[in-house]
Amino acid sequence: MIHVAQEIDYKVLNLSSSVFMDGDYMPVQHTCDGLNTSPPMDIEGIPSAAKSLAIIFEDPDAPINTWIHWLIWNIPVTHHLKERDVVGRQGLNDFGKHYYCGPCPLNGTHRYVFKVYALDTQLILPINTKKSDLLKAMSPHIVAYGEMAALYKRITP
Repeated sequence: MIHVAQEIDYKVLNLSSSVFMDGDYMPVQHTCDGLNTSPPMDIEGIPSAAKSLAIIFEDPDAPINTWIHWLIWNIPVTHHLKERDVVGRQGLNDFGKHYYCGPCPLNGTHRYVFKVYALDTQLILPINTKKSDLLKAMSPHIVAYGEMAALYKRITP
C-alpha cells in the first residue's frame, strides 16, 4: 500500500513585533541577559474559524537539537499579545520550566523562531506537555500558521 502525503493549505498569519523586525536582533530585555520576558507580538490574518492560538518558541541553531524555549496554547484569539502576556496554558520547555525562557546561546549568534498557530478548538493537555505532544494534539485543528525569527548573541564582559 502506498501512502500519499496530504498537502495542507493553512491560512497565513502575519506576525510582527513593536520591539524587533523579523530577522533582526532580539532586544536584551527579552533574553536571559535581561528581564527574560516574552516580547509583544501582533498577529494579523486570524481566520474566523479560530478558537484559540498556540505558540512554540524555539532555537533551531542549538548544538544538539532544536531547543524549545516556550510552549503555550489555549491563548484566547487576539491580534495583540502584550509583553509578558501569559494568557493560556504553558507546557514544559527544554529548560524543564513551564514559562518563557528567552534566548541564551552558549556561543555565537543563534536564530530564534516564534511559531504561531490558530486552532479551531481549545486543547485539553497536561502541564508537562512537550513540543511533540502539542504538535500531535493540534495538528488536525490548525487553521492558520505564521512565524517570525529573531537573532541573538550574548555579550560577554
